[in-house]
Amino acid sequence: MAEGSQTAPEAGNDMGNDDAIGGNVSKYIVLPTGYCGQPKKGHLLFDACFESGNLGRVDQVSEFEYDLFIRPDTCNPRFRVWFNFTVENVKESQRVIFNIVNFSKTKSLYRDGMAPMVKSTSRPKWQRLPPKNVYYYRCPDHRKNYVMSFAFCFDREEDIYQFAYCYPYTYTRFQHYLDSLQKRNMDYFFREQLGQSVQQRQLDLLTITSPAGRWSW
Repeated sequence: MAEGSQTAPEAGNDMGNDDAIGGNVSKYIVLPTGYCGQPKKGHLLFDACFESGNLGRVDQVSEFEYDLFIRPDTCNPRFRVWFNFTVENVKESQRVIFNIVNFSKTKSLYRDGMAPMVKSTSRPKWQRLPPKNVYYYRCPDHRKNYVMSFAFCFDREEDIYQFAYCYPYTYTRFQHYLDSLQKRNMDYFFREQLGQSVQQRQLDLLTITSPAGRWSW
């Protein structure tokens, strides 16, 4: 079922530091401390190995609570803001609290009523969580870093649930949008390929013309 497993950290160790964060978790199932045997329903399976996914580590705090560590942006290890991950292998009516514990910003729209997004296999349209279930605060258990906690209740065991900081906008979706613009053959829109990224993705130069001038991005 899973490519990896993880047990809750031992009390008193330094699992709260960010140095242990590597790549995204991949089909990672969290097992209770001391548990042996095959995973059961309710042993949550986390995954972020997909385009725009971001979740670096999961620590189980208790049966109902999990600390989640997001990875920093590429080439900017100090910037950690967004997250996007899936959860499956849930039980019906299973209630959990997820804590995003390593935000790099002290100020956030979560303090002003913004809430994370969620969708699932049977409900593919993004929805915001109720703001009353979302808390953004300075946490003494995480070196007084700011933590965003939200409560959630899984209601369909067969569903895969996806949580995100806000509406994800992927590179693939952006490329599809540029393709649609290019097919319209507009006189004022020009698209050229500058090169490729380290991941071999196309880098575009967009030129927008108008009677007042010309701009490029």
